[in-house]
Order: sequence, then structure tokens, then C-alpha cells
Amino acid sequence: VDTFLGPEMKSTGEVMGIDQDFHVAIKKAFISKGIEINNQTPFLLSIADRDKNEATGFIKQLVENGNQLFATEGTYKFIKSLGYEVIMVNKILSRSNTVLDIIDEGKVGAILNTVTGDRASLQDGYYIRRRATESNIPCYTSIDTAIASVMAISDEKINAKAINDYY
Repeated sequence: VDTFLGPEMKSTGEVMGIDQDFHVAIKKAFISKGIEINNQTPFLLSIADRDKNEATGFIKQLVENGNQLFATEGTYKFIKSLGYEVIMVNKILSRSNTVLDIIDEGKVGAILNTVTGDRASLQDGYYIRRRATESNIPCYTSIDTAIASVMAISDEKINAKAINDYY
């Protein structure tokens, strides 16, 4: 089964975080799901061409946070054109240093893989998402969710309150 979320699944949530501050609420939701991203979390980026411009702010935030970046060839070229450091990894059918290799070697802690209509990219994306799931690595398929997870990186203390305390 592919872990890509279609529109009917994207609005369905499994967890919820409540706080006066949006970013802390998001952080609580991710933590309750077992996902904690920080400034040391290396990211693998494989972004469809149509999504690259939308991902510019996300990439900039990762760089500012100090997250190490790995990317497939097209995304690598895009990130380099923005002037940022990134390590290129090969597609699945390559001989070495493939996306699956770096996932298996524990070199990445989170993945952003947006779906494209290209058949080869669809197949690679499927295997990337599948391996991420098998390796218990957060894999985002939409830029807005990836942005929310990175914006939730903070040193702010998390306070637990009764739900009635938020009214």
C-alpha cells in the first residue's frame, strides 16, 4: 500500500494538539504521533517540479535551522540554484548511494516526497515512501505538513493542561 495521502485522507487526523500558541500545538500533535523533528534531523527531499517554488521557503527554513539536506537529482539542482548546500543521492535503479541506501544506513531522519505524474518518479516515490514507513521515518507528501513540522521546532516548554483550561 502506498502511503501517499489523497484528498479524502488528508483531512483525516489521528492526533490532536492544543495550545495557545499554534506552533506548540502542532509540536504536541507531532510528538503524540511519535514524530520529533529537530535541527539535527537530516532531510531527504524529492520534490515534484510543480512543487519546487512552493518548497523554497521550507528549504530556506531547513538551511537556517542547520538541517543537513539530501536530494534526488532534480531537487538537488533546484536547491543548488538557490545557493544552498545539499548532497545528491541517486534514483533507485542506480548502482550506489541511492535514496534507499541512505534510508537504510540511517542517514536521514525525515523525508519530503511530493508526487509527480512521471511514471519513473512515481515508482521511485512509492519505494521511498514505503521504505520510510518500514524504517519508522516521518515521510511528508505535502509541503504544508512538512512546513508545519519544521515550524514546530522550538525550545519552548510544553505544558499540559486540562482541555477546559483553554477556554
